[in-house]
Amino acid sequence: MPASRRAFLAAAAAPAILRPAAQRNRPNILFAIADDQSFPHTSAMGDPVVKTPAFDRVAQSGVLFRNGFCPAPQCAPSRAALLTGRNIWQLEEAGTHASLFPRKFDVYTAMLERAGYHVGLTGKGAGPCNFKDGGWPHNPAGKPYDARTLEPPQLIDDNDYAANFADFLAARPKDAPFCFWFGSHEPHRGYRKGSGRAAGKRIEDVVVPPFLPDNEEIRSDLLDYFLEIEYFDRQLARHVALLEKSGQLENTLVVVTADNGMSFPHSKARMYDHGWHVPLAMSWPARVPGGRRVDDLVSFTDFAPTYLEAAGIARPAAMVGKSLVNLLTSRREGIVEPGRDAVVAGRERHSHARFDNLGYPARAIRTRRHLYIRNFAPDRWPAGDPPLFADIDDGPSKRYLMGRQTDPLHGAGFARQPAHEFFDIAADPGCLNNLAGSPAHKKEMETHRARLEKLLAAQGDPRMRGSAIFDSYPRYSAMKPALGGFAERGKYNPKYK
Repeated sequence: MPASRRAFLAAAAAPAILRPAAQRNRPNILFAIADDQSFPHTSAMGDPVVKTPAFDRVAQSGVLFRNGFCPAPQCAPSRAALLTGRNIWQLEEAGTHASLFPRKFDVYTAMLERAGYHVGLTGKGAGPCNFKDGGWPHNPAGKPYDARTLEPPQLIDDNDYAANFADFLAARPKDAPFCFWFGSHEPHRGYRKGSGRAAGKRIEDVVVPPFLPDNEEIRSDLLDYFLEIEYFDRQLARHVALLEKSGQLENTLVVVTADNGMSFPHSKARMYDHGWHVPLAMSWPARVPGGRRVDDLVSFTDFAPTYLEAAGIARPAAMVGKSLVNLLTSRREGIVEPGRDAVVAGRERHSHARFDNLGYPARAIRTRRHLYIRNFAPDRWPAGDPPLFADIDDGPSKRYLMGRQTDPLHGAGFARQPAHEFFDIAADPGCLNNLAGSPAHKKEMETHRARLEKLLAAQGDPRMRGSAIFDSYPRYSAMKPALGGFAERGKYNPKYK
């Protein structure tokens, strides 16, 4: 057996190292993650239509992060990075969509379980990914508690996630702290068309993002999306109520976010701001001063180190994220730690959207003012090959825009993009005006590019070596549109190694 494999097995079998003081009164952890929700769409962030009292309660009793970012604008790699505390280019197959999740990558849930935590999951955990062939006994996010959950759900109200949480709490060993992952399937498409208006939401109140045309079809689609966010929020409220009723809320670290941005063109599966800038609130009444708004740029890679520090467990050296505990327990608002001034993300394959199962390799760095994107294969269609553009989920907004791809403003969600993109987020939050060719912005863009490339090289990103290994990883999925030339399910395509 190779030495590296022996070392991994020994680490997995060994108990986590606990600091003596932290063994007393270790916090519970409730992690709630929505599926496809962008950062503006909570009432705490000021949206005039969507109502999220449970999210707002967590934010008011703790911290509202106005600059929370996921490490990929897609669910599977984003969730893998969250679990491991590493960026997607450090995770081999787990860094792309619907591929293998190798067992060699340790996850915070397993570390907490080895330290005596009761760990469980309801709904969508890691994935979509093939964790079984990776050697996992169950989803890496935890043992499933899904007696009242349909997989996949058909419409909102199909699932009773909170009842599954009650089952999990009932199974908890006496005095054991717990870590529970509430993975909502909402607000992922599909939506029941017209459901938002039928629920009484006013179409004239919708704030349409600048990258979408402002018309009745788009506004109605956004209302349907908002209704699904509200379902997630009601389930979150019931989770919190269970903690409160059992007297456990005070010592529970509650984290609420979404895995990536909204399921609309120019957002999900794209590196623009609405694709990976997500809602984020955290509370821990026993330790975290409430009512604060924080503007530090934080990443999902920071979550695992945060949970481990809160539980008194040493952070593995392989984790690149930084614990948020100091930031949480501070009484400061605005920018608390000036060094948290940038976050990074990337993407590879999303769906079966291109000939030969090719992905769309891209990396990005977001600072307080600017967003720089490096597209490694600008000859490819970022939203997937026409005519399907399968990297964009089907829905009224996609269908409306597919007939208007020549629109110079709103057709950008389908068009090929240059190798370099650079945006002034303060002036252009919709990321519609690429400044990469502007002489006035050349120096600023090159500074961002150099900073990103230095980090990617230090973290061993294969793309920085010219490797296309990500294009060789098989996709395990039945969702395969009628485009020719794809690699067979579960088989590597060696020509892209």
